[in-house]
Amino acid sequence: MRYYRLPGGERSATDILIVEDEDGTAYDLTFASPDLASFKALARVANATNEAIDDVARKRLDDADQVDLDTVDGKPLQPVIADEVWAAGVTYQISEEAREAESGKPEVYIDVYDNERPELFLKATPSRTVGPSEDVGVRGDSDWDVPEPELGVVLHRGETVGYTIGNDVSSRDIEGENPLYLPQAKVYDRCCSIGPCIATAETIEDPHDLEMSLTIERDGEIMYEESTSTSEMATTCDELVSYLDRHNALPETLVLLTGTALVPPESFTLTEGDQVTIDIDNIGSLVNGTVTV
Repeated sequence: MRYYRLPGGERSATDILIVEDEDGTAYDLTFASPDLASFKALARVANATNEAIDDVARKRLDDADQVDLDTVDGKPLQPVIADEVWAAGVTYQISEEAREAESGKPEVYIDVYDNERPELFLKATPSRTVGPSEDVGVRGDSDWDVPEPELGVVLHRGETVGYTIGNDVSSRDIEGENPLYLPQAKVYDRCCSIGPCIATAETIEDPHDLEMSLTIERDGEIMYEESTSTSEMATTCDELVSYLDRHNALPETLVLLTGTALVPPESFTLTEGDQVTIDIDNIGSLVNGTVTV
């Protein structure tokens, strides 16, 4: 199943949680119960009853109001307000090659790609994360900025409960100047987007067999378009989660971005007004504009 958070509009004074079943039929779970107004709330119920999230939702479908996702008021919001967004780096070979190219210290990235321990870093807080149709940011003090399309693993109380799409926007020239500048290259206003929904593990049978594509448009012209597969990952999602959880008290809800294999050429940089579209099989499309911050 896929879960969307939408503004309540005329339906509710609060945001509403929409579930789309295997047949593509959508239901307003918040109509069934005001206690199910968010994915986090649904995950809490599943955790308390020791049930799968989809099983909890299915039990309420008879009481839920059927809706048309194409006509419901408002556009999807961030599907979950994650307490933290973390990210992994150098999990694909092309990412390792690109990081070598941007840096005067390529051995740093070679070591990570070849070693068992992955690169993990805190990417964003809730105030720095945007949702579908919102603008991601590019730093005003950077001259080389790119989107990084990534599969996101959604964790609740340390357990994987679903998958989403993430855009790990990055200032490549800042990081390339010195690897110690990574936090400034990665963490800033509007540095991350999440959406459009959360697809549960039941829907994503194998997170390492998903087609992923990136399209960047400027004034109606396609500036970059490429696709890959998560099968190219050198480190599994479970391995990344296991390292993130080591000696690290995780918050209740967290999204872990798993790295990118789609890297625009060195001649390209994001500019204000660009539109970035990331598609991943069985999850959907995450579309964002771009603004200078």
